[in-house]
Amino acid sequence: MVARILLWVAVAWSLFQLWYASPLPFVFGFGILNDTEARAIHLGFALFLTFLAYPALRSSPRDRVPLLDWVLAVVGGFAGAYLFLFYVQLSGRPGQPTTLDLVTGTVGILLLLEATRRALGFPMVVVACIFIFYTFAGQYMPDVIQHRGASLNKFLNHQWLTTEGVFGIALGVSTSFVFLFVLFGTLLEKAGAGNWMMQISIALLGHLRGGPAKVAVVSSALNGVVSGSSVSNVVSGGIFTIPLMKRTGLSGVKAGAIEAAASINGQIMPPVMGAAAFLMVEYVGIPYSEIVKHALLPAVFSYIALLYMVHLEAIKMDLKTIPQRRTPARERMLRMGLGLSGSILAVCIVYYGIVAIQTVLGGTAPPVLAIAGVALYVASVWYSSRYPDLALDDPNAPILELPRAWDVTRTGLDFLIPIAVLLWCLMVEQMSPGLSAFWATVSILGIVVTRKPLMAVFRHEDLASSVRASWDDLIDGLALGARNMIGIGIATATAGIVVGTITLTGLGLMMTELVEFISGGNVILMLILIAAISLVLGMGIPTTANYILVATLMAPVVVDLGAQAGLPIPLIAVHLFVFYFGIMADITPPVGLAAFAAAAISKEDPIATGFQGALYSLRTAILPFVFIFNPTILLIGVDTWPQTIWVATVSLIAILLFSAATMNWFVTKSRLWESAALLLICFTLFRPDWWLNQVSPPYEELPASEFLSAVGQAPADGRINFVVEGVDLMGEDVRKTVNVPLGDPGEPLERLRDIGLTITQAGDALMISNVDFGSYAKRIGLDVGYDVVAVLKKADQPSSLIPIGLALAAAAGVAALQFARARKQAEEGEAAR
Repeated sequence: MVARILLWVAVAWSLFQLWYASPLPFVFGFGILNDTEARAIHLGFALFLTFLAYPALRSSPRDRVPLLDWVLAVVGGFAGAYLFLFYVQLSGRPGQPTTLDLVTGTVGILLLLEATRRALGFPMVVVACIFIFYTFAGQYMPDVIQHRGASLNKFLNHQWLTTEGVFGIALGVSTSFVFLFVLFGTLLEKAGAGNWMMQISIALLGHLRGGPAKVAVVSSALNGVVSGSSVSNVVSGGIFTIPLMKRTGLSGVKAGAIEAAASINGQIMPPVMGAAAFLMVEYVGIPYSEIVKHALLPAVFSYIALLYMVHLEAIKMDLKTIPQRRTPARERMLRMGLGLSGSILAVCIVYYGIVAIQTVLGGTAPPVLAIAGVALYVASVWYSSRYPDLALDDPNAPILELPRAWDVTRTGLDFLIPIAVLLWCLMVEQMSPGLSAFWATVSILGIVVTRKPLMAVFRHEDLASSVRASWDDLIDGLALGARNMIGIGIATATAGIVVGTITLTGLGLMMTELVEFISGGNVILMLILIAAISLVLGMGIPTTANYILVATLMAPVVVDLGAQAGLPIPLIAVHLFVFYFGIMADITPPVGLAAFAAAAISKEDPIATGFQGALYSLRTAILPFVFIFNPTILLIGVDTWPQTIWVATVSLIAILLFSAATMNWFVTKSRLWESAALLLICFTLFRPDWWLNQVSPPYEELPASEFLSAVGQAPADGRINFVVEGVDLMGEDVRKTVNVPLGDPGEPLERLRDIGLTITQAGDALMISNVDFGSYAKRIGLDVGYDVVAVLKKADQPSSLIPIGLALAAAAGVAALQFARARKQAEEGEAAR
């Protein structure tokens, strides 16, 4: 009975989220909810399910739900949904809570903390309690973080009855689209796409040296396209790849570490990144498609670098390959060529076909495209039905023969349709993440419901049993998607307590002074401090909550102190920095959840697995420091395809050389000075401008009178650096160098107003007269009353090709030395035989 209640409540939660994200409420004029009401229902479901799904103690019964947990579930659900149930009454008396409001807020906060303890553990509760204590004990704090404190009424009103605390941005993002992306990934896995992607990876890479380890990397990358959870990536893929790696000679520790290192990168792999990436839409104030564009190159480079590290590991250990069918070289090349050309042709046909239909039919195109999509799906299933279903590989089998890539691909071509729908909606149509996820989820729901019955029809099998199996898969998928969201829903709500405390007490402004004091205004030290904070917090709290805490507290500090130091840091670079190190916490000892999950599969020591995984993940950890100082890797300031190709090529060589240095192996085992040389070469390739800046300044300061002219001349989507001076809120004189994006070409003042900045001109003097609340200008620390004193123009410096060319020549020299040494060692080995 309890299991059925849990099942149907979870299904109801998924159906509610689908309804809320869909256009149906507006079509029928029924069930239209504002953001606050939806967040309340979302939290109500999460609290109710937490108390029924997570036992209070280890000794609690597992065969039944105690009466107390039922009471807590009902009360928690009521408290969570309170803003929905009494929305009209609350909106009529803002800031005037009644006794019922305060009692509900008190009970709600306490039950949320208990739900957090059950679902996420004590560390997150401790963090929340520290911030609650700080709210009330502000007057007793050290001077640098002192405030006058808050009453209980003010605290409860702020945290539970407004959208400043628990029901703030974090819970809003969880409600609006994180749920749907989690549901999308769950249903895709339920339909069989996870096994299909795994088998494709095995078919493509299994024949290479260290093939199973490379399969782990590529399959995690493919899973990362549609999944944003490192632990789920480890569990879903590791049960196959870790035993495979062990069978071909890798130790259990290294096998688990490779899987964990590959899986944490699933959260940085577009288009479906970790849940925290969706929060950036709100915190940075740019479309999700822009975040995907900025995050793409670092994510791809990180995976390629891990593939290279795995290859070096395989060479060092002389690992064997997985047996494969003997095929003539000519046939292999023909198959590869047909596969690549066919994939490119299919993508082009789909893309230009959709564009043509939209151009010709205009507003009537959507139903035509829907019909065409259904026809393509049915045809794909018919084609797949001609071949046997994929069998799950037995990782303990003594012999494994590699399948051919096309033999695997043709069994699941229809799985590409929902992924294509998601990518098209996100990247081409630039729909909101929530609406994109909705249409992608609708498409995968259709596949879950109809795929097995269609297969049965085409294969002349029992239709009734296939319909029943599809129905069971649908219900189970909807319930599992909701269960996977319980922890995220609770985490974002609890993180709201921290965010609410910051807005209530003004802690954010105080942190600027504290960090500046500790780091001495040094940007490098400040970034190392933030990385350490992210890693420490990540030991006990989920990535999403970690990002919320650190981004809310520290991201504005980095931008502000960087600006005061004359370093204009793009806001997206800072948030991606925090995001990356929050993810790194999943593999860093002593508490790395991804490493623990991998160690459980490999049956090895989790701490040893974590240390080895952290070594493999150094190539990910270096990237955030790179794009803070060289944002071209985020495609910021890169306007043309030749520039993009050049940046990508040089950056890829740099990260590969860094990987070789950390592995202490390039062509052969490296000597200490060779690894040091490779690190210096890597630095030069990533930061050629550093060497040039030692010779001549990077920017030329032009007078403020040329500022508006420079804004008007900037290209579409260009960026401009300028210097402002003024007095901050603490009454101190400040000078900042800032970098702002500009949209479409137009009149200079209008272009500035589009980013929330209003400039008043008085002769040659320019003053900021207004900064829109929540705008990009506001987020980077610009304020009313600041004067624009200079605009920065890129100075004429020696070509960056000089340090890059010297670095590449040095790398070639190290490679030549190692080639000669390897040849000599091989000759000596032959002579010894």
